[in-house]
Amino acid sequence: MNVSGLVWAGTLVALTAILLVDLLIIGRRPHEPSVRESSIWVGIYVGLALLFGAGLWLAAGPSVAGQFYTGWLTEYSLSVDNLFVFVIIMARFAVPRRFQQKVLLVGILLALVMRGGFIAAGAALISQFSWVFYLFGAFLIYTAVNLVRQGEPDEDEFTENVLIRWSRRALPLSKEFDGARLTTHQNGKRLFTPMLVVMIAIGTTDLIFALDSIPAIFGITQEPYLVFTANVFALMGLRQLYFLLGGLLDRLIYLSYGLAVVLGFIGVKLVLEALADNNLPFINGGEHVSWAPHIPIWLSLVVILGTLAVATVASLAKSARDRRRELAQARR
Repeated sequence: MNVSGLVWAGTLVALTAILLVDLLIIGRRPHEPSVRESSIWVGIYVGLALLFGAGLWLAAGPSVAGQFYTGWLTEYSLSVDNLFVFVIIMARFAVPRRFQQKVLLVGILLALVMRGGFIAAGAALISQFSWVFYLFGAFLIYTAVNLVRQGEPDEDEFTENVLIRWSRRALPLSKEFDGARLTTHQNGKRLFTPMLVVMIAIGTTDLIFALDSIPAIFGITQEPYLVFTANVFALMGLRQLYFLLGGLLDRLIYLSYGLAVVLGFIGVKLVLEALADNNLPFINGGEHVSWAPHIPIWLSLVVILGTLAVATVASLAKSARDRRRELAQARR
């Protein structure tokens, strides 16, 4: 796929304009979005991603569009998993609901910057060293195993990292929020508000999730343009999705297992591709492994869609059964 500099520039300008609209909305009126407002914005962002994929289909063919859709769906599901941790961070630091969307937007912008850097580094590594796929595949399989072991993150299990603990000790912090400001004045002194610590927590969380998401998307497509746009569209609307899902996040109890299957599948796919392209002397004498199958993009899309659908339906069914059981016990 040959993407000209003009197409790159046009894409970046268009995506930046969309993000600026989001910034202007928050800057004008910080508030907690209603279900209706959140639904409209999520629908707009999903519609834009679908239209972008349709444009790729017309311009470059179904294979390229399929790679984008598969990558976008994978990144979107991983981004939804981010929301679990965001919920825990907001609760841990008691961030007022009307200021949470600003925190989310900053977190999304940080994620875009971090993922952009990882995408550039990953693309450079892959172009020079095909054996990087072995590392990416092994990392995704390792992450999948950890997801199965740990399940969804719980507030009681959340531990503050070194940077958060350092900021609490070293920075002059106020005890109360001052709106959405990072600094405040108290008794003639300038202090940082707890909002700064929240931003640090969100930023470090973004960094950890970027380490998972970038190998996953490179397991689907190695085109930097598709990798970048799939990530951007996956992060767009995440703020509104946070408020739209609300309590539903607590009911998606099997999402982590679904994501584990997806990451494990992509990890195996990466290892098979590395074997088919092998040039490491200590593996098969440095020769390509002829029996390593190529997994087509349509099969990847079916596996990812099917896995996420099963995980979502199973989660909602289990939550419904549990609620009925609780109601029955309460009546006794």
